[in-house]
Amino acid sequence: MSGDAALQERRRGAMRVLAHVPVAEIGARMAEVPVPPHQHLRAPESGLVMVRGRAGGDGAPFNLGEATVSRAAVRLQSGEVGFGYVLGRDDDKARLIALCDALLQSPDHAEAIETRVVAPLRAQMQAGRDRSAAEAAATRVDFYTMVRGEG
Repeated sequence: MSGDAALQERRRGAMRVLAHVPVAEIGARMAEVPVPPHQHLRAPESGLVMVRGRAGGDGAPFNLGEATVSRAAVRLQSGEVGFGYVLGRDDDKARLIALCDALLQSPDHAEAIETRVVAPLRAQMQAGRDRSAAEAAATRVDFYTMVRGEG
């Protein structure tokens, strides 16, 4: 995998985690990381996006409705630009995600963000999923069908 492809995959993986954890968890982890000077290219703001669907999954597209989305963009002093989008009205989360995205692109800060923020949150998220799966498995009932011979 080339350097650009690896960076994009790292960013995608981080965004996948950060989008699903509470903002307080991200904020607590980010407090442990020294944040370099940065500026807001796009201050956190909320708006609406049209959600589209398809009848039957592959039929004609139709407008399902609108969803609220928050977004932000941040530029580090070294030039890296990060973007944060999150479903719902959570400007702080969009700002923190944008900051993490920019820091992941910085050679000086990427490892710290990955090890102190993203990896622990990924492990916490996976532990929650494993716990839910174990709880569901504990209530599973196996039904066996008995076949009688007509003999």
